[in-house]
Amino acid sequence: MNYFVEGLQGSGKSTLVRRLAEKHPECKAICEGDYSPIELAWCAYVDSKTYSGILEKYSDIRREIEDKSFAEDDHRIICYTKIITDIPGFHKDLEKYEIYNGNLNSEEFKEIVLRRFLNWNGDNNIFECSLFQNIVEDMILFQKMTDSQIVDFYKELKKTLAGKEYQIFYLQTKDIASNIDVIRKERSDDKGNEMWFPLMQGYFNNSPYAIEKGVSGTDAMLDHFRHRQELEIRICDEVFDGHYTLLRSKAYII
Repeated sequence: MNYFVEGLQGSGKSTLVRRLAEKHPECKAICEGDYSPIELAWCAYVDSKTYSGILEKYSDIRREIEDKSFAEDDHRIICYTKIITDIPGFHKDLEKYEIYNGNLNSEEFKEIVLRRFLNWNGDNNIFECSLFQNIVEDMILFQKMTDSQIVDFYKELKKTLAGKEYQIFYLQTKDIASNIDVIRKERSDDKGNEMWFPLMQGYFNNSPYAIEKGVSGTDAMLDHFRHRQELEIRICDEVFDGHYTLLRSKAYII
């Protein structure tokens, strides 16, 4: 069996992943930023030529880069957020090689996602937000796809999972604003300065979706989260019926 733990930011995905891993020690927990056979969040995805250029440019930490790199077909996946360095601009430089944030056109993006799901043959994994969050965010905010187009994409994705054993645990959030307030405080430095929220706000405000709609700010972002949750639950209902369990965020028993 493989488990996909999904839900909005602040819904308790990391806690559920930890509890599932404790209950199923035979399973491997794969979180954001880790090397994953299906998810590329917080990872650079580059061809061999680009990879060689990165190693040459950052030769002082070549060993660290190689240790966090994984070969896949004719590409390299670099888990760059796992590399600790004080080299100015390193993480910002590698960020542009992610498949998200509008870095790829829609067809390239879908081809990579579908191919990796199709090639994956693993078992006994617990994946944190690897099925919905980053993919759906990109499709809404950067590719400006309609809900129907996104549902159709997941119908294609489901075909790549044929014959694989999997279960989706979706953490439904009733009070999105309160959950966001909690992680705003949790993801602050020791002086109380917010680290995560300003980045998330900027990410939303500067997205093609928000610019086209002429929206910005906290309320608009919360509306986006409500829409995303409704859409992801719709995908569960219409596409993954029989493969998902809806849980109330932070109010379930495992």
